[in-house]
Amino acid sequence: MAPEARRRLLIVYHTQSGHTGQLADAVLEGARRVNGVSPVLQRAFDTDADDLRAAAGLLLGTPENFGTMSGGLKDFFDRTYYPVEGEMEGIPYAVFVSAGNDGTGAVREIGRIANGYGWRCIADALIVRGEVTEADLDAARDLGEAMAGGLEMGIF
Repeated sequence: MAPEARRRLLIVYHTQSGHTGQLADAVLEGARRVNGVSPVLQRAFDTDADDLRAAAGLLLGTPENFGTMSGGLKDFFDRTYYPVEGEMEGIPYAVFVSAGNDGTGAVREIGRIANGYGWRCIADALIVRGEVTEADLDAARDLGEAMAGGLEMGIF
């Protein structure tokens, strides 16, 4: 993998109400605080296997829909799993969820799929329940910065 590819942070998200989109923007803002890492923010429907292959780390964002992840994020997984099967072992990832309930179902299902890819979860999920507050946006910025910092320092 080329050095610049090792430092690419891919932020994949789906949003409908806009709450997850707010969190994704904040995650990107936090990741941009770290020099030497190239954060890329993409909607799940616009992200493909080549985007995934180029990533050194992943931040995955979804609304909680019917107690699980959104169809948009699930579609991303459906389209990329087999094309990259066996190529993504050990890639660090973390999750952020905008939830109407408790968000744990979405986190659980993403974790099951991520396990199939061979990814490594590096942080507890950020679950935001209800309206997004400034404190939630700060937590999202911190998540983005922490992931980018870990990539820059070679911790992940």
